[in-house]
Amino acid sequence: MAGRWQWVATPPPQAGAPRGLPRRPLPYTGPPSYPVPPRWGFPQLSWRWPVSLGRRAKAKPLDQLRMLSRNLVATLWVTTAALGIAAVGEGWRYVLLILSRNGALSRSVVAFSDALVVTAGVVSGLAALSALALGVLWVLRARDVAADVTGQRPARSLRDVLIGLLVPGLNLAVAGSVLAELEHAAARKPVTARPKPSRLLRLWWIAWVASELLFAVVWLLLLFGTSVQAQANGVELHLLADLVAAFVAATGALFVTRITLLLEPIDLATVHRLRVVKVVDAPEPPLRATRPAGSPR
Repeated sequence: MAGRWQWVATPPPQAGAPRGLPRRPLPYTGPPSYPVPPRWGFPQLSWRWPVSLGRRAKAKPLDQLRMLSRNLVATLWVTTAALGIAAVGEGWRYVLLILSRNGALSRSVVAFSDALVVTAGVVSGLAALSALALGVLWVLRARDVAADVTGQRPARSLRDVLIGLLVPGLNLAVAGSVLAELEHAAARKPVTARPKPSRLLRLWWIAWVASELLFAVVWLLLLFGTSVQAQANGVELHLLADLVAAFVAATGALFVTRITLLLEPIDLATVHRLRVVKVVDAPEPPLRATRPAGSPR
């Protein structure tokens, strides 16, 4: 006769105390202590940027473009201010030339006028050279960024761009063409379409040509004009050249800012969020078809 078996279920030994019983909190015995200083842990560099750990990361072309754009725009506005002061000095000098026809002028007034013209001319010249150097670097970097954005290789080589921007006379036509191609690529326009300069670029291009021609005429007048009338004409040409050059610098700063913004990706933090306030004259939404009577819901 078979014996009877009785099954008894018990929790495993690793299960610990039953869940229903509350655990008794252990008393606080102080911070942990180690027999030797521990060798593990995080480095105390949490306040640094990740690029400062290990090897320094190379700046991206877009970051370099932003840096060049900030420096170039600031230099162009400084050039504009210096050329404006130089134009004021030339205008004052022309007024003094007219007043000198009726009598002698004060020595201090003439000396101050000469000092203002010379100082403004030197500052504007240095600022213009700095802006020219930064402008060439900005154009080269902007071409690289535009090529990465559009996936198209620029039509002109680096050598052709440098020659077209730096050679006097040739840059009258090539500089505007290079900037028109850059603007075309930055605006994400079709590659098959012909670049069409914007109004801002056309104004800059016209002023750029006029400024370079006036600069050449002023230098020729300084070299070969020795009469009093030639000197008076030189003051007028200086005044006009300073005004046109200031316009070139100002429109150049606006153009650089515009192209840089076109090449930068959209920053969601700077985009204004829109909210629908009211809907006027909207059509009624179409109603769904009537559900058959025997169809399940």
